[in-house]
Amino acid sequence: MEREHNLVPEDAWWKHYLYRIIYRSDTKLGKLFDIVLLSLILISTAIIMMESIPKLGKRYHYTFLVLEWIISIFFSVEYASRIAVVKNKRRYIFSFFGIIDFLALVPFYLSFFFPVTKYFLIFRMLRMLRVFRVFNLMDFMNDGFVIVKALKNSSRKIYIFLLFLVIFSVIVGSMMFMVEGGRPGFETIPQSIYWAVVTVTTVGYGDVSPITPMGKFFAVILMLAGYSIIAVPTGIVTAEMRNKRQNLEKVCDRCGNEDIDDDARYCKQCGKKLA
Repeated sequence: MEREHNLVPEDAWWKHYLYRIIYRSDTKLGKLFDIVLLSLILISTAIIMMESIPKLGKRYHYTFLVLEWIISIFFSVEYASRIAVVKNKRRYIFSFFGIIDFLALVPFYLSFFFPVTKYFLIFRMLRMLRVFRVFNLMDFMNDGFVIVKALKNSSRKIYIFLLFLVIFSVIVGSMMFMVEGGRPGFETIPQSIYWAVVTVTTVGYGDVSPITPMGKFFAVILMLAGYSIIAVPTGIVTAEMRNKRQNLEKVCDRCGNEDIDDDARYCKQCGKKLA
Protein backbone atom coordinates (compact mmCIF):
# COMPACT_ATOMS: atom_id res chain seq x y z
CA MET A 1 0.00 0.00 0.00
CA GLU A 2 1.11 3.56 -0.66
CA ARG A 3 2.49 5.21 2.45
CA GLU A 4 2.88 8.74 3.72
CA HIS A 5 6.68 8.65 3.45
CA ASN A 6 6.34 8.55 -0.33
CA LEU A 7 5.52 12.27 -0.28
CA VAL A 8 7.76 14.72 -2.11
CA PRO A 9 9.51 17.61 -0.26
CA GLU A 10 7.28 20.11 1.51
CA ASP A 11 8.08 22.99 -0.88
CA ALA A 12 5.94 21.36 -3.56
CA TRP A 13 2.67 22.10 -1.78
CA TRP A 14 0.56 21.32 -4.80
CA LYS A 15 2.00 17.81 -4.92
CA HIS A 16 1.08 17.33 -1.26
CA TYR A 17 -2.43 18.50 -2.04
CA LEU A 18 -2.74 16.27 -5.09
CA TYR A 19 -1.20 13.34 -3.22
CA ARG A 20 -3.84 13.53 -0.52
CA ILE A 21 -6.63 13.56 -3.10
CA ILE A 22 -5.25 10.68 -5.18
CA TYR A 23 -3.81 8.38 -2.53
CA ARG A 24 -5.93 9.14 0.52
CA SER A 25 -9.67 8.98 1.14
CA ASP A 26 -9.84 10.96 4.39
CA THR A 27 -11.03 14.16 2.67
CA LYS A 28 -14.19 14.96 0.72
CA LEU A 29 -12.22 15.47 -2.49
CA GLY A 30 -10.25 12.29 -1.91
CA LYS A 31 -13.41 10.28 -1.31
CA LEU A 32 -15.07 11.85 -4.36
CA PHE A 33 -12.03 11.09 -6.53
CA ASP A 34 -12.05 7.43 -5.49
CA ILE A 35 -15.79 7.06 -6.09
CA VAL A 36 -15.45 8.63 -9.55
CA LEU A 37 -12.51 6.33 -10.29
CA LEU A 38 -14.45 3.22 -9.26
CA SER A 39 -17.49 4.36 -11.25
CA LEU A 40 -15.40 4.83 -14.41
CA ILE A 41 -13.90 1.37 -13.93
CA LEU A 42 -17.40 -0.15 -13.83
CA ILE A 43 -18.51 1.88 -16.87
CA SER A 44 -15.39 0.87 -18.81
CA THR A 45 -15.98 -2.80 -17.99
CA ALA A 46 -19.63 -2.56 -19.04
CA ILE A 47 -18.60 -0.98 -22.36
CA ILE A 48 -16.15 -3.79 -23.10
CA MET A 49 -18.80 -6.42 -22.41
CA MET A 50 -21.46 -4.66 -24.50
CA GLU A 51 -19.03 -4.18 -27.40
CA SER A 52 -18.61 -7.96 -27.58
CA ILE A 53 -22.34 -8.23 -28.42
CA PRO A 54 -22.49 -7.79 -32.22
CA LYS A 55 -25.86 -6.03 -32.24
CA LEU A 56 -24.90 -3.47 -29.57
CA GLY A 57 -21.33 -3.11 -30.83
CA LYS A 58 -22.52 -2.17 -34.31
CA ARG A 59 -25.34 0.13 -33.17
CA TYR A 60 -23.43 2.11 -30.52
CA HIS A 61 -19.91 1.80 -31.95
CA TYR A 62 -19.10 5.53 -31.96
CA THR A 63 -20.66 6.11 -28.54
CA PHE A 64 -18.56 3.32 -27.05
CA LEU A 65 -15.48 4.64 -28.84
CA VAL A 66 -15.89 8.18 -27.46
CA LEU A 67 -16.50 6.89 -23.93
CA GLU A 68 -13.42 4.63 -24.13
CA TRP A 69 -11.28 7.60 -25.21
CA ILE A 70 -12.57 9.80 -22.40
CA ILE A 71 -12.12 7.14 -19.72
CA SER A 72 -8.68 6.06 -21.00
CA ILE A 73 -7.43 9.65 -21.12
CA PHE A 74 -8.64 10.14 -17.53
CA PHE A 75 -6.82 6.97 -16.45
CA SER A 76 -3.67 8.08 -18.30
CA VAL A 77 -3.64 11.45 -16.55
CA GLU A 78 -4.38 9.77 -13.23
CA TYR A 79 -1.51 7.27 -13.70
CA ALA A 80 0.92 10.05 -14.62
CA SER A 81 -0.24 12.06 -11.59
CA ARG A 82 0.34 9.12 -9.26
CA ILE A 83 3.91 8.88 -10.49
CA ALA A 84 4.45 12.64 -10.30
CA VAL A 85 3.40 13.11 -6.67
CA VAL A 86 5.35 10.26 -5.05
CA LYS A 87 8.98 10.53 -4.05
CA ASN A 88 9.83 6.88 -4.65
CA LYS A 89 8.48 6.55 -8.18
CA ARG A 90 10.12 3.19 -8.84
CA ARG A 91 8.48 1.73 -5.75
CA TYR A 92 5.02 2.75 -6.95
CA ILE A 93 5.56 1.66 -10.57
CA PHE A 94 6.60 -1.85 -9.54
CA SER A 95 4.17 -2.17 -6.64
CA PHE A 96 1.07 -4.37 -6.80
CA PHE A 97 -1.31 -1.49 -7.50
CA GLY A 98 1.21 0.23 -9.77
CA ILE A 99 1.41 -2.79 -12.05
CA ILE A 100 -2.38 -3.09 -12.09
CA ASP A 101 -2.72 0.60 -13.01
CA PHE A 102 -0.25 0.10 -15.86
CA LEU A 103 -2.03 -3.01 -17.16
CA ALA A 104 -5.28 -1.03 -17.16
CA LEU A 105 -3.80 1.39 -19.71
CA VAL A 106 -1.64 -0.72 -22.03
CA PRO A 107 -4.49 -2.50 -23.91
CA PHE A 108 -6.00 0.84 -24.96
CA TYR A 109 -2.81 2.00 -26.67
CA LEU A 110 -2.06 -1.44 -28.09
CA SER A 111 -5.50 -1.46 -29.71
CA PHE A 112 -4.27 1.22 -32.13
CA PHE A 113 -2.10 -1.47 -33.73
CA PHE A 114 -3.93 -4.66 -32.67
CA PRO A 115 -7.67 -3.86 -32.33
CA VAL A 116 -8.53 -7.16 -30.64
CA THR A 117 -6.35 -6.26 -27.63
CA LYS A 118 -8.92 -3.67 -26.50
CA TYR A 119 -10.81 -6.49 -24.80
CA PHE A 120 -7.90 -6.83 -22.40
CA LEU A 121 -9.19 -3.58 -20.88
CA ILE A 122 -11.28 -5.92 -18.74
CA PHE A 123 -8.16 -6.02 -16.53
CA ARG A 124 -9.35 -2.66 -15.23
CA MET A 125 -11.65 -4.62 -12.96
CA LEU A 126 -8.56 -5.41 -10.86
CA ARG A 127 -8.48 -1.75 -9.89
CA MET A 128 -11.71 -2.39 -8.00
CA LEU A 129 -9.46 -3.73 -5.24
CA ARG A 130 -9.07 -0.11 -4.21
CA VAL A 131 -12.63 -0.26 -2.92
CA PHE A 132 -11.23 -1.87 0.25
CA ARG A 133 -9.25 1.29 0.98
CA VAL A 134 -11.98 3.71 -0.07
CA PHE A 135 -14.62 2.25 2.25
CA ASN A 136 -12.23 1.39 5.10
CA LEU A 137 -12.41 -2.35 4.49
CA MET A 138 -8.69 -3.05 4.83
CA ASP A 139 -9.42 -5.82 7.34
CA PHE A 140 -10.94 -7.77 4.45
CA MET A 141 -7.85 -7.05 2.38
CA ASN A 142 -5.67 -8.36 5.20
CA ASP A 143 -7.72 -11.55 5.23
CA GLY A 144 -6.98 -11.86 1.53
CA PHE A 145 -3.25 -11.55 2.22
CA VAL A 146 -3.57 -14.37 4.77
CA ILE A 147 -4.95 -16.61 2.02
CA VAL A 148 -2.15 -15.57 -0.37
CA LYS A 149 0.43 -16.25 2.35
CA ALA A 150 -1.07 -19.68 2.99
CA LEU A 151 -0.92 -20.49 -0.72
CA LYS A 152 2.70 -19.37 -0.87
CA ASN A 153 3.68 -21.47 2.16
CA SER A 154 1.87 -24.47 0.68
CA SER A 155 3.34 -24.03 -2.81
CA ARG A 156 5.85 -26.90 -2.58
CA LYS A 157 3.18 -29.37 -1.47
CA ILE A 158 0.83 -28.16 -4.19
CA TYR A 159 3.56 -28.46 -6.86
CA ILE A 160 4.21 -32.05 -5.81
CA PHE A 161 0.48 -32.77 -5.90
CA LEU A 162 0.13 -31.24 -9.39
CA LEU A 163 3.10 -33.28 -10.62
CA PHE A 164 1.44 -36.43 -9.29
CA LEU A 165 -1.83 -35.39 -10.98
CA VAL A 166 -0.07 -34.89 -14.33
CA ILE A 167 1.63 -38.29 -14.11
CA PHE A 168 -1.63 -39.94 -13.04
CA SER A 169 -3.56 -38.35 -15.94
CA VAL A 170 -0.94 -39.38 -18.50
CA ILE A 171 -0.97 -43.00 -17.28
CA VAL A 172 -4.78 -43.24 -17.17
CA GLY A 173 -5.12 -41.53 -20.56
CA SER A 174 -2.65 -43.93 -22.12
CA MET A 175 -4.49 -46.91 -20.66
CA MET A 176 -7.82 -45.61 -21.97
CA PHE A 177 -6.27 -45.22 -25.42
CA MET A 178 -5.35 -48.91 -25.37
CA VAL A 179 -8.67 -50.02 -23.86
CA GLU A 180 -10.92 -48.03 -26.20
CA GLY A 181 -8.83 -48.98 -29.22
CA GLY A 182 -8.94 -45.65 -31.07
CA ARG A 183 -12.68 -45.11 -30.82
CA PRO A 184 -14.10 -41.55 -31.22
CA GLY A 185 -12.54 -39.29 -28.62
CA PHE A 186 -9.71 -41.71 -27.93
CA GLU A 187 -7.97 -41.67 -31.33
CA THR A 188 -4.69 -40.50 -29.80
CA ILE A 189 -3.01 -40.54 -26.39
CA PRO A 190 -3.22 -36.71 -26.04
CA GLN A 191 -6.99 -36.86 -26.67
CA SER A 192 -7.29 -39.64 -24.09
CA ILE A 193 -5.28 -37.56 -21.60
CA TYR A 194 -7.71 -34.69 -22.20
CA TRP A 195 -10.58 -37.00 -21.26
CA ALA A 196 -8.68 -38.17 -18.15
CA VAL A 197 -8.08 -34.59 -16.96
CA VAL A 198 -11.73 -33.61 -17.53
CA THR A 199 -12.90 -36.68 -15.63
CA VAL A 200 -10.48 -36.56 -12.71
CA THR A 201 -11.26 -32.89 -12.06
CA THR A 202 -15.00 -33.78 -12.01
CA VAL A 203 -15.69 -31.22 -14.76
CA GLY A 204 -17.36 -33.78 -17.04
CA TYR A 205 -18.00 -31.91 -20.30
CA GLY A 206 -19.59 -35.03 -21.76
CA ASP A 207 -18.10 -34.50 -25.21
CA VAL A 208 -16.08 -37.73 -24.89
CA SER A 209 -17.12 -40.90 -23.09
CA PRO A 210 -15.92 -44.51 -23.09
CA ILE A 211 -17.90 -47.22 -24.85
CA THR A 212 -16.28 -50.52 -23.89
CA PRO A 213 -17.10 -52.20 -20.53
CA MET A 214 -13.46 -52.00 -19.45
CA GLY A 215 -13.34 -48.32 -20.41
CA LYS A 216 -16.45 -47.61 -18.36
CA PHE A 217 -14.91 -49.46 -15.43
CA PHE A 218 -11.80 -47.27 -15.61
CA ALA A 219 -14.04 -44.21 -15.86
CA VAL A 220 -15.88 -45.16 -12.65
CA ILE A 221 -12.58 -45.62 -10.79
CA LEU A 222 -11.34 -42.29 -12.10
CA MET A 223 -14.54 -40.47 -11.11
CA LEU A 224 -14.41 -41.82 -7.57
CA ALA A 225 -10.71 -40.96 -7.30
CA GLY A 226 -11.48 -37.45 -8.53
CA TYR A 227 -13.40 -36.56 -5.38
CA SER A 228 -10.49 -37.41 -3.10
CA ILE A 229 -7.89 -35.90 -5.42
CA ILE A 230 -9.64 -32.52 -5.60
CA ALA A 231 -9.86 -32.39 -1.79
CA VAL A 232 -6.08 -32.61 -1.39
CA PRO A 233 -5.06 -29.01 -2.29
CA THR A 234 -8.02 -27.66 -0.32
CA GLY A 235 -6.87 -29.56 2.76
CA ILE A 236 -3.27 -28.39 2.33
CA VAL A 237 -4.22 -24.70 2.15
CA THR A 238 -6.79 -24.99 4.96
CA ALA A 239 -4.23 -26.61 7.28
CA GLU A 240 -1.72 -23.86 6.50
CA MET A 241 -4.30 -21.15 7.21
CA ARG A 242 -5.24 -22.81 10.51
CA ASN A 243 -1.60 -23.00 11.57
CA LYS A 244 -1.05 -19.37 10.70
CA ARG A 245 -4.15 -18.29 12.60
CA GLN A 246 -3.01 -20.22 15.67
CA ASN A 247 0.40 -18.57 15.48
CA LEU A 248 -1.24 -15.15 15.40
CA GLU A 249 -3.55 -15.77 18.36
CA LYS A 250 -2.63 -13.98 21.59
CA VAL A 251 -2.46 -15.90 24.84
CA CYS A 252 -1.85 -14.41 28.28
CA ASP A 253 1.32 -15.88 29.84
CA ARG A 254 0.01 -15.39 33.39
CA CYS A 255 -3.53 -16.78 33.34
CA GLY A 256 -3.67 -18.51 29.95
CA ASN A 257 -6.62 -16.44 28.75
CA GLU A 258 -7.20 -16.86 25.01
CA ASP A 259 -10.18 -14.50 24.74
CA ILE A 260 -8.08 -11.49 23.75
CA ASP A 261 -8.97 -8.86 21.18
CA ASP A 262 -6.57 -8.20 18.30
CA ASP A 263 -5.86 -4.63 19.45
CA ALA A 264 -5.67 -5.45 23.19
CA ARG A 265 -2.55 -4.45 25.15
CA TYR A 266 -3.57 -5.93 28.50
CA CYS A 267 -5.30 -9.14 29.51
CA LYS A 268 -8.96 -8.52 30.37
CA GLN A 269 -8.85 -11.15 33.17
CA CYS A 270 -5.63 -10.52 35.09
CA GLY A 271 -4.50 -7.17 33.66
CA LYS A 272 -1.01 -8.38 32.65
CA LYS A 273 0.60 -6.48 29.78
CA LEU A 274 0.61 -8.61 26.65
CA ALA A 275 3.75 -9.27 24.62
